[in-house]
Amino acid sequence: MVKTNETNLMQDDHLDSLPSADDQNPENDGHLRRVAQRASEAASETWQQTREKATAARERTEVFLRENPVPTIIGALVVGVAVGWALRYATAEDEKEAALESPLGRVNLGFLSLPFLLPFFKSLRDKYEDSAETVKEGVDRLRDLDVKRYTKPIRKRWKAWTD
Repeated sequence: MVKTNETNLMQDDHLDSLPSADDQNPENDGHLRRVAQRASEAASETWQQTREKATAARERTEVFLRENPVPTIIGALVVGVAVGWALRYATAEDEKEAALESPLGRVNLGFLSLPFLLPFFKSLRDKYEDSAETVKEGVDRLRDLDVKRYTKPIRKRWKAWTD
């Protein structure tokens, strides 16, 4: 007997259309129906048990994660580090690059860049000196500024408002 309609894989009206091995023998047809019915029931029960076990495992996992968040995060971090190290050492041989050698051997060609950079550094120094002179001139102008001339009207208004 089938428990639910959802899990009923083979119904009687579908079995009628199946050809039997011996159409003349009614016992063969009944035997095939019983075997198919038992297989359907077994598959249905197995699926139901699997679904119940999966649901229970999911619920236990959720409860554990909610009660123990710190060990879960630390565990995930440890697993991530372990996987990262494993991948790093597994691919270390692949990442070895061939050393580039110049045609001149071990001669350092870095000194050739100095003649090209020297004009740049000179212009940078000149601009720095010009900007330093400009700042000095601005500071001198501020020293000569009469602040009382600008603050006196504001002080008069402030006194008038507060009195």
